[in-house]
Amino acid sequence: MTENLTDFPAGIEFKDEDIYEAMKDIPGYLDITPGDFKEVYLLAYWHALERLKRAVTARQVMTREVVSVRPDTPLAEVAAAMGGRGISGVPVTDAAGKVVGVISEKDFLAQMGVTRHQNFMTLVASCLRGKGCIALPIKKQQAGDIMSSPAVTVGLEASVKEIAALFTERGINRVPVTDPEGRLLGIVSRGDLVKATRRGGAAI
Repeated sequence: MTENLTDFPAGIEFKDEDIYEAMKDIPGYLDITPGDFKEVYLLAYWHALERLKRAVTARQVMTREVVSVRPDTPLAEVAAAMGGRGISGVPVTDAAGKVVGVISEKDFLAQMGVTRHQNFMTLVASCLRGKGCIALPIKKQQAGDIMSSPAVTVGLEASVKEIAALFTERGINRVPVTDPEGRLLGIVSRGDLVKATRRGGAAI
């Protein structure tokens, strides 16, 4: 567990009087101090949350209506689709619906010469300092030209915990969910994981 076990769940403020009242509600004599009681509660909470992370799967948290593009989709259309939906990445699928790659904002920036540690505002600054937009060289390219491939994907039964570890390990913010044949079924983003964790925490 990575959480600080001295911290209570977000939105919950415990006071000593709460602990005393909880202990009084338990029949019989408790040979435990309020501090021990508090520690046991916290440990139980975080263990339960970890259990939920292992139990909740991609099938339960994924977004099913996924915006995807084909390898021959012009980059102007890819950018318009991402911008119009307010998303920072899309899967690239072939005619059979199989995921063959993923395009993210990072892929666009990399093609325009923006380095790993720079960002969108670096791109804006470059355009303002120069005599033209540095996106022009890729104007005629297609999705297949800049996509990251092979795509990192997960199956329907991948746990939230496994997906979170994958995000950290690969430095990605979303992962397509596929069937055993590699066909696109949905997508899980960091936002989906946050929502799943919050729902799990609220349920405990």
